[in-house]
Amino acid sequence: MFRFIFQFGAASVVFLFSTLAAWYEGSAILDHPSEWLNSTPITQFMDGTVHESSNILQWDFFIYAAKYEPTFPMIMTVSGLYLLIFLGYYILKKVRKWYAYYLFLISGALFLLSYFSFETSTDGGQKMFVLFSVCGSFCMLIGLITYLKTTIRMKRMTTE
Repeated sequence: MFRFIFQFGAASVVFLFSTLAAWYEGSAILDHPSEWLNSTPITQFMDGTVHESSNILQWDFFIYAAKYEPTFPMIMTVSGLYLLIFLGYYILKKVRKWYAYYLFLISGALFLLSYFSFETSTDGGQKMFVLFSVCGSFCMLIGLITYLKTTIRMKRMTTE
């Protein structure tokens, strides 16, 4: 139980710190009206065209940070992903097949995020694409290994 609390606590602290840092870095979008058209998709989806800085939703700060200052958004992504995988393993460890499906679901979400960051022209956006693709592939591979191990183990148990 101590290992669980320590890992969860450490990953949570890293996640929270990187989230705050990314949020701060992304707030620079308020001073760059030329980026409002390209870096505020959530605001544009929810409220329409952005005409002043007070209209920009906080979530778009993270998109701007990922495009132009990707270090903390990348740390935030990896630590958040670690938390998701760690909690999923802890909750689903008794039913390995469900854990494999959980990993497949996460990999699908990561591939979807990589699709949305595929055609970005910024270095940060390209780094986020690579990060999402690599993490999605990693989750898919671990999910496949877990699924195959579980299937092979089940077949052995039924033949014995």
